[in-house]
Amino acid sequence: MNLSEANLGEEYIVKDIITDDEELNSFLFSLGCYSGEPITVVSRRKDSCVISVKDARYNIDNDLAQAISV
Repeated sequence: MNLSEANLGEEYIVKDIITDDEELNSFLFSLGCYSGEPITVVSRRKDSCVISVKDARYNIDNDLAQAISV
């Protein structure tokens, strides 16, 4: 399952980042979003969602959320 399918407020563990884009991988790593880290979807909007990673909140678009496997 990917992050765009996750339930609001439920904590998940990141299993993998599914992308061939090395820049995207580096960006997510800099946010603290990598395999084994807990992640929570705080809210959803039409074309994005707010996630909580390592006590910080970030707004990511749906394409990015689909690349994060939980």
